[in-house]
Amino acid sequence: MGHVVPANVSTSVQAMHRYMCNPAPPVATASASASASRSHSRPLLPPQLPSDAGARCADPSDRAAAAPGDKSKILPVKMPICSCEETIHEFEMLTRDAGRVQKDTLKKILELNADAEYLKKFGLNGRTDVESYKSCIPLCVHSDLEPYIHRIADGDSSPLLTGKPVTSLSLSSGTTQGKPKFLPFTDELLETTLQIFQTSYAFRNRKYPIGRGKALQFIYGSKQVVTKGGILATTATTNLYRRARYKEGMKDIQSQCCSPDEVVFGPDFNQSLYCHLLCGLIYSDEVHQVFSPFAHSLVHAFQTFEEVWEDLCADIRGGVLSEKVTVPSIREAVTKILKPNPELADLIYKKCMGLSNWYGVIPALWPNAKYVYGIMTGSMEPYLKKLRHYAGHLPLISADYGASEGWVGANINPTLPPEQVTYAVLPQTGYFEFIRLEKPEGEETENSASIHYIESEPVGLTEVEVGKIYEVVITTFGGLYRYRLGDIVKVAGFHNSTPELRFICRRSLVLSINIDKNTEKDLQLAVEEAAKLLDAEKLEIVDFTSFVEKSSDPGRYVIFWELSSDASEDVLRSCANCLDLAFVDAGYMGSRKIKAIGPLELRILKKGTFKEILDHFLSLGGAVSQFKTPRFVSPLNVKVLQILNRNTTGSYFSTAYGL
Repeated sequence: MGHVVPANVSTSVQAMHRYMCNPAPPVATASASASASRSHSRPLLPPQLPSDAGARCADPSDRAAAAPGDKSKILPVKMPICSCEETIHEFEMLTRDAGRVQKDTLKKILELNADAEYLKKFGLNGRTDVESYKSCIPLCVHSDLEPYIHRIADGDSSPLLTGKPVTSLSLSSGTTQGKPKFLPFTDELLETTLQIFQTSYAFRNRKYPIGRGKALQFIYGSKQVVTKGGILATTATTNLYRRARYKEGMKDIQSQCCSPDEVVFGPDFNQSLYCHLLCGLIYSDEVHQVFSPFAHSLVHAFQTFEEVWEDLCADIRGGVLSEKVTVPSIREAVTKILKPNPELADLIYKKCMGLSNWYGVIPALWPNAKYVYGIMTGSMEPYLKKLRHYAGHLPLISADYGASEGWVGANINPTLPPEQVTYAVLPQTGYFEFIRLEKPEGEETENSASIHYIESEPVGLTEVEVGKIYEVVITTFGGLYRYRLGDIVKVAGFHNSTPELRFICRRSLVLSINIDKNTEKDLQLAVEEAAKLLDAEKLEIVDFTSFVEKSSDPGRYVIFWELSSDASEDVLRSCANCLDLAFVDAGYMGSRKIKAIGPLELRILKKGTFKEILDHFLSLGGAVSQFKTPRFVSPLNVKVLQILNRNTTGSYFSTAYGL
């Protein structure tokens, strides 16, 4: 589908001005069909932004420059409805002068939040230049902001972190481990989200154009809580979905989920998943894309499809929803669109019977789908092999780079495989700094934990160097100032003057007993190496996690695997040895050689163990599309350890360093 470029497509001046112009007033919260007691959804990754054939643009006359001192006109722009080509044109303009855009963006953030107690505490005194900001405001982590966030949650409406009162908090939990973190959520973050999504969609649609249609989206609800001070706290994406402005933005660029809201916001995950699949099949000819926030959710959805496809066919054949769907609101909503269609049921049945081990099930059943989309980097990489199996010839496109704290970059190279994806930083969405991380002489691995790195002073967005490793520091419109994200990235190159980043890993330490230090990425690489031994037996690792066993002396690493089928004893013993040798951290290897760390133990789990862990996560109020398998289980996570130990069927100790 071609794109219509409006006659008043932005000049470079208009493009530069757009990120500085006046937004519309905040939009009132949508009531939606889900009540406040009903849960909403997910991590900070809403569905992608499909195109609209008729492109409309904001009238340049509406973009009046802000009068001096007029803080009402320095918010991020309310995203206009534009063609993909205009969006790309504006992105090019902004990234050609990223350094100046960064300075202007910081100025806007500091003007908007000049009255914030946090900024006054450090003596910024209304200054907005980069030099004063860096000299006055220290680097921070979440614990530094917790006293302010607690006051917000308790109902303090004074300007603490932002100039305007914070009316919503985002809940970031990530996995079953640790306590949830609260973060401010503001209208400005909503606009930043739309800018990121519109940009990545424009580049995606240039390569894989889609017309009017629907998206098969596996998105689910999460619970909302109201704090003591009456502030609504929920996942960042739920905060987006609650706003009419977000829904308006998604509709404008035509992202229509196959499922009604009652399915998305339903209280029972398994029933919602079943109905997502059913609605997707009902609208199978209209589906142009398949999406879920995380690759894990996509794999789980199609593993479920393998089990329930015949029930789905029966529902479609008779036009009667399965009795397993018991939630009244879901039943009512889905029944309205479910009509008897024996021809479609026969077609689905025939296609499913013709598949070989479910290879290519997505393009087989959704023939007009152009791609599969979601976060596929970091801890999601282990699911790519299975997802490619389901996707067949369809490309996998990794979604944009962000977190509950805010957005970092957009994927403007959609043809790159997820393992090679890079993210171009949008310089108008926040102020970015990068802490150079250098490995001491003798350290050979790129993915070592934080203690391995020598830190340098933070540098600006345009000052990073290609090939170097950095930790990301962000300043947002939503009250985070020089906030350390804890993400390690590598600068892969530049697009104009903005860097393209490759996500490496979280900086947090995962496995350590003695002087050994291994991260989630180190664990992932070790598992991938050992998994090669399973290929000959046509086995797959369904999922994995780890634990440090310190109750014995010396302590040891314990790796848990759930396999697709049974493996021979010899192969599993070889896998244990391979895992042990694959941890190439010098501290680990040295400790193993002198027996300061004991032999690695590989434990095999019953089928369905990680499903049980997911169910536990959901029982705590989490959303399935927010779930990430914990790659390391803390001794304090007693319930998950009980699940793992209860489901262990075999144990294999490494002999790689001798007995």
